[in-house]
Amino acid sequence: MEAYCVKCKAKKEMAEAKEVEMKNGRKAMKGKCPDCGTSMFRIMGKK
Repeated sequence: MEAYCVKCKAKKEMAEAKEVEMKNGRKAMKGKCPDCGTSMFRIMGKK
């Protein structure tokens, strides 16, 4: 899953990506930047 890293200021492929569900019920992907290790987050569809 590709997401934006705010520290590197570039889109990158997430490392250790896993699917999570937010409080409002929407799905999201959570992982780390492969270069700097900063947390990355990408909101996906509703279901």
